[in-house]
Amino acid sequence: MSWMHRLAALLLAAVLCGGAFAQSTAAPPEATVADLRAQLDRIPDSVESNAEVRELIARINAIGVQADKFIASRTGQLNDLNARLGELGNPPAEGAAAEDPDITRQRAALLKDRNALDADIRLARLVTVDAQQRGSELLAKRRALFEAQLTERAPSPLGRQFWFDISDAWPADVERLATLGDELRASFDTALEPAHRTAALASMTVALLLVLLGNWAAERGLAQLAARVLPAGRLRRSLLVLAIVAVNVLLVALAAQGVFATLDRHGIWGPQIRKLAQAVVQSIIFIAFVVGLGRALLSNGRPSWRLPPIPDEMARRLAPFPWLTALIAVLVWAPTQINAVVDASFAAVVATHVVTALALTALIGTMLWRLREPQAAPAAAPTTEAAQPPPAEPERPMWISFLLSAVALAVIVIWILVAVGYVAMASFLASQLTWTGIVASAFYVLFKFADDLFMALVSSRSDFGQKLQKSFGFAPRTLDQAAVVLSGLSRVALFFYMVIALATPLGTSPGEVFQRSGKFGTGVKIGEFELVPGAIFSAVAVLAVGFVVLRVIKKWLEAHYLPQTALEPGMQSSITTLLGYVGGILVVAFALSALGIGIERIAWVASALSVGIGFGLQAIVQNFISGLILLAERPVKVGDWVVLGNAEGDVRRINVRATEIQLGDRSTLIVPNSEFITKTVRNMTLANAEGRVLIRLPMPLNTDAQRTRELMLAACADHAGVLLSPAPTVTLEGIENGMLIFQAIAYVQSPRLAGGVRSDLLFAILDLLKEAGLPLAVPTMVMSPTEPPAPPAPTPPLPV
Repeated sequence: MSWMHRLAALLLAAVLCGGAFAQSTAAPPEATVADLRAQLDRIPDSVESNAEVRELIARINAIGVQADKFIASRTGQLNDLNARLGELGNPPAEGAAAEDPDITRQRAALLKDRNALDADIRLARLVTVDAQQRGSELLAKRRALFEAQLTERAPSPLGRQFWFDISDAWPADVERLATLGDELRASFDTALEPAHRTAALASMTVALLLVLLGNWAAERGLAQLAARVLPAGRLRRSLLVLAIVAVNVLLVALAAQGVFATLDRHGIWGPQIRKLAQAVVQSIIFIAFVVGLGRALLSNGRPSWRLPPIPDEMARRLAPFPWLTALIAVLVWAPTQINAVVDASFAAVVATHVVTALALTALIGTMLWRLREPQAAPAAAPTTEAAQPPPAEPERPMWISFLLSAVALAVIVIWILVAVGYVAMASFLASQLTWTGIVASAFYVLFKFADDLFMALVSSRSDFGQKLQKSFGFAPRTLDQAAVVLSGLSRVALFFYMVIALATPLGTSPGEVFQRSGKFGTGVKIGEFELVPGAIFSAVAVLAVGFVVLRVIKKWLEAHYLPQTALEPGMQSSITTLLGYVGGILVVAFALSALGIGIERIAWVASALSVGIGFGLQAIVQNFISGLILLAERPVKVGDWVVLGNAEGDVRRINVRATEIQLGDRSTLIVPNSEFITKTVRNMTLANAEGRVLIRLPMPLNTDAQRTRELMLAACADHAGVLLSPAPTVTLEGIENGMLIFQAIAYVQSPRLAGGVRSDLLFAILDLLKEAGLPLAVPTMVMSPTEPPAPPAPTPPLPV
């Protein structure tokens, strides 16, 4: 086993052990309704800071989750009690015979338990409603605090008051920092004690090895694994980017959490340092995500695997920016966290906002400058007549130039806000601008991955798509359309969560925002119809699975079951077609039911369409009903040879509206189904599939009739396509215009063969008659009276 496989095995074992440990932890006992109500009543109504609001919202959400679990667990018991009461029935009416006392006691006990459970469920639902109302109130207060902080104006950094405030608050802030420093030194001294030194150093050493060596080995191993396992294509690139970012974050998170847990278990942290360390762990994980995402997108080590269309020169210029972003994030984050821990002065908070705004805008401005920097000119080549001019660089799209200009304008606006004193607003806009870039980069990878995934799995050009074509008979265009639709749906879902992620810094937390998204998934009522996003995805899934199952059943019937029956091919085709119509209607009905639209809800649609059906859609409905009649009564079925007016050919397909007939010249005639019901149709193969060949020959009166008959029968008998039963016949039909009329009738297997066999028989009969010296009759020439008589032929001279 190589070192790469050993590293993967160790990581997998660590994950599995963590999962097993999490599962082995005993679940807390279920809270009662009284406990939930008491917890909710203990939550204060007034708040003073965003951190306090965040903590209270987390407590309220936990109470709501416990109440929902309580309701779910009690609802099943309530249903069981109602079912048992239904089995016992109602108590006997007055004057009726008395029932068994045991049944009466059971009914009374069940009613008591049912009423108690119903009361608990009602109280739990009331707790859920109250928790939602309290959460909404706290969110409103939090947004008010957030807006008040943003619109608050402080002294401008360009004025003296700003620096005077910092100077006045400096002694108190230094004293607070000294307290934090003393606690930090005490924690460091505790970590160096013999009882804790080994564990602290070992955890840090393992964390460094895991972050540095583990990331290096994992990235190289993932690249080799992707090149060896995954087929060449876009999916391999996007999947590699996701894998590198995920492994990078996972390894860094394991290392940071391991060090924190080890030091916490040994009691090294003080109260303030512990809060700061928790924030450090979260910040390290976020920085690892940013650095891993930036390095994976630029992919300077593997330019051919680069996901975005970035030139190599630009990618090299942007290579330091993932690390610069991480460094600026540390410089911006550290003062903010320290201010929160030590409860720094207002002047320190204002100064932190100024540093945050200036540092982030400096980073963004530098990136814009590097993006706008012209590429280096290529080295001068010797001028020759055959030298070709260098290819022109592709022109930058208009929307990218507009976006870069908008970002530059936002940076200028932030500088103006800092100059006039709105430092909180400037700091927020700078943080939001940076956060928007990170979120856009992350979801760009997810968008690409969703598109590449469905194109690689479902499209007709993929291996799996070709297997779907062979297994289920899907058309290539159908698979390509399905891939595009699935990719579009996944992009819509990702876009929804991208908006949620972009709104995270707007005075809310990720958990709160995703909780809002979950409530959004419960439904949006539009008029009398409730639009539920979860129901939409369920309906799409029902449609996809339903039509796949329908296609499997039809293919099984066509290939396995129906060929083993005594049904003829036309009847087999009619059954599968009718099954497709009925199955399609049922699948659509199930999808509407999953969407929340019942048959009764579309009754008004049917009543509104009745007027249109009576006028504009009358022909379509008539043809549809005619198609069902054709499939049920089968006066015309697939494979029949029909004659409809001047058209004659094979019935190839009976659709919902029309029937396809293939003519003799290989063209297709599309006939409305109503034509087969309302008009006269000649079905050549309805009762008898045999075809008839008719040949009529005129012969002179002095012809040997018996000999002619024998020759015509011999020609019919020698042809392989003529059936022996019924046997061919030759009859003398009579005398017409001084000629004997012989008629030969022979039968072939299908009317489609009659034309070819008739031609072959004519060739054979003419040859036999010529060999026997039996000429055909010559038509009588009728002279016109207006034409002058032909001059007599000159008489040859008599021989002397």
